[in-house]
Amino acid sequence: MSKNAVAVAKFIDALIAVLAGNLAYFLLAPHLPPSARHIPFRVDIGLLLDFWLCLAAYGVIKAVVNKRKP
Repeated sequence: MSKNAVAVAKFIDALIAVLAGNLAYFLLAPHLPPSARHIPFRVDIGLLLDFWLCLAAYGVIKAVVNKRKP
């Protein structure tokens, strides 16, 4: 694969991970305690939880992609 194709593949993996992580957070948000909900323009527990969900989604995506490679 060329460098551009690898870069595009990594970008798509990261984009899917961010979208999946944010979707998971917004589906969970109504069920979270108020202290775990994100307040816009602040660094708080909700933002860290959202980041962790995106990171977990990225790990799952990379595991699936690496498992498919020969």
